[in-house]
Amino acid sequence: MAALAAGPNLSSLKGDTSFDIGRVRIELLAGLTVALALVPEAVAFAFVAGVHPLVGLYAAFIVGLITAVFGGRPGMISGATGALAVVMVSLVATHGVEYLFAAVVLMGIIQIAAGVLRLGKFIRLVPHPVMLGFVNGLAIVIFLAQLSQFQVPGSADHAGHGLAQGEWLTGWPLVTMLALVAATMAIIWVMPRITSAFPAPLAGIAIVAVAVIAFQIDVPRVGDMASIEGGLPAFHIPAVPLTLETLEIILPYALILAAIGLIESLLTLNLVGEITGKRGGASRECIAQGAANTVTGVFGGMGGCAMIGQSMINVKSGGRTRLSGISSALFLLAFILFAAPLIEQIPLAALVGVMFMVVIGTFAWNSFKIMRKVPLTDAIVIVLVTVVTVAYDLATAVVVGVIVSALAYAWNNATRIHAERYDTPEGARVYKVRGPLFFGSSDGFGELFDPENDPALVIVDFAESRVVDQSALSAIETVAGKYEAAGKTLQLRHLSRDCHQLLTKAGQLMIDSDDDPDYQIAADYSVKTGVLGAGH
Repeated sequence: MAALAAGPNLSSLKGDTSFDIGRVRIELLAGLTVALALVPEAVAFAFVAGVHPLVGLYAAFIVGLITAVFGGRPGMISGATGALAVVMVSLVATHGVEYLFAAVVLMGIIQIAAGVLRLGKFIRLVPHPVMLGFVNGLAIVIFLAQLSQFQVPGSADHAGHGLAQGEWLTGWPLVTMLALVAATMAIIWVMPRITSAFPAPLAGIAIVAVAVIAFQIDVPRVGDMASIEGGLPAFHIPAVPLTLETLEIILPYALILAAIGLIESLLTLNLVGEITGKRGGASRECIAQGAANTVTGVFGGMGGCAMIGQSMINVKSGGRTRLSGISSALFLLAFILFAAPLIEQIPLAALVGVMFMVVIGTFAWNSFKIMRKVPLTDAIVIVLVTVVTVAYDLATAVVVGVIVSALAYAWNNATRIHAERYDTPEGARVYKVRGPLFFGSSDGFGELFDPENDPALVIVDFAESRVVDQSALSAIETVAGKYEAAGKTLQLRHLSRDCHQLLTKAGQLMIDSDDDPDYQIAADYSVKTGVLGAGH
């Protein structure tokens, strides 16, 4: 989002969430807008996964409803997503849809466990450049996903599956499609300047749909993708053998789906929070996503996660409470049960226009200016995450971005280690260490000292340093060993109390000071065995 990049002006979007007739109307209209935009995406993602369109629609309804009620961020929309569909396709093709349902149930259980263990808090480790690359890449992905609507759609077969799409539209059909897309975008842009009583995206869809139907304009419509008519989702235990072999098949898919779903959901949680001014709720969102996927797996749905595009439609249509998400899910179910013939008449061009406006609003345009001002490493991370998001998937991009950012941070801190050296009147040499001491700087730390030429007493002062990990402890002991071998005394000052206990090398003299730091390093040391391991 541009707001994310440029220091957002959130006052116009936060709004008043107190409930009155006006607020309820806004929430319901926002939910209706989201539901209309959900239909073609759910159908398209079902095609990607190789399942019946209703499997995608049921997932959008169930996941959307449960996360709207119990999720960590009011106003956020969840449903079937392309990021999950591309993982599911090989499982469906190899083992069938029943194994997909089983994998979705297991995916949900894993996500619930992540929420109970409060793993969602680790989303705070995602740096800002990664967030910028995430939104930029996602905007591009949403844009590219709409291009398939400019192909000649295949008709639906007797089972409701869409047939393969044909060639790209050309001539007047393409001109008409582009004109309707442009008209929808223009209405969405102009509408807020006329009135805020009606969501601009819904106005664009409604006006263009009425014009197409009234003038019988021949353009692709929702019904050309597939029939969305169906009944209520039925309870159905996945028909798979309850064996270890089944677990071996579905567990890898479930782990990947759970990871992708949580990463995308938690990042969307943060982005929606930037707009609405809300914070927290990560663990609650993990549990809600897990519960939603567990339920949808036993009701014939393909699973899902948060949808940034639909969430942006919702919040920019005025949706700020759980009512908008709940109503969007219920509207979607109503479409399936009662209004399929009407919804199938909506031109795809109107929905494409809505999504194009989402792309414009989501892309962090100011990141081009930011990349000229931030450190080169941050600029590289922004571009890298954007490219990986488009080329692979969101979860991979975020993991790559975090790893690169962490390595860059470690390298920058590794080069900061140095020491100020001076001699005391008593003839001792003092090394005043500056900079963090950890695995990346441990080699540089050892190079600061000169055991052969230093005097008999050497004092190492850590007042302006911090011992971080086991590698740092090992580096200190290595230096102490060199001075011991040279027959000289090494004194260590201003180390934390736990370092006093962990450093046991013979010949060391620990000097206690009233101003010794009290932080703890990330290691636990057994004095008897000398074994270092994970600890406090």
